[in-house]
Amino acid sequence: QVQLVESGGGLVQAGGSLRLSCAASGRTFSSYGMGWFRQAPGKEREFVAAITWSGGSTAYANSVKGRFTISRDNAKSTVYLQMNSLKPEDTAVYYCAGRRGSVIGVRSIEYDYWGQGTQVTVSS
Repeated sequence: QVQLVESGGGLVQAGGSLRLSCAASGRTFSSYGMGWFRQAPGKEREFVAAITWSGGSTAYANSVKGRFTISRDNAKSTVYLQMNSLKPEDTAVYYCAGRRGSVIGVRSIEYDYWGQGTQVTVSS
């Protein structure tokens, strides 16, 4: 069992940066692939970024590629999402998720564990 707690959300102006963190409990964090998803009001949850258990492979949605960076520190059982050049359309609740297996997951159905989410609001 893995429990996930996100932090780092907030209000930022367009062009600014935020760093989200997701702290995991459980002894098997290092064996889980991790991902970030987001959900804006009235929209479906969408994939943002993912990373394998080793950190050796990453994947990004086209809308955030070049602006967002996912990383992890297995010693701290934490995954991060560095978000730069933020745009108003990045406004959403951001969720951290964990999955078993070694393959990158880009669909929410592939994830076994979810955090409660953290709000990111980008003003224009």
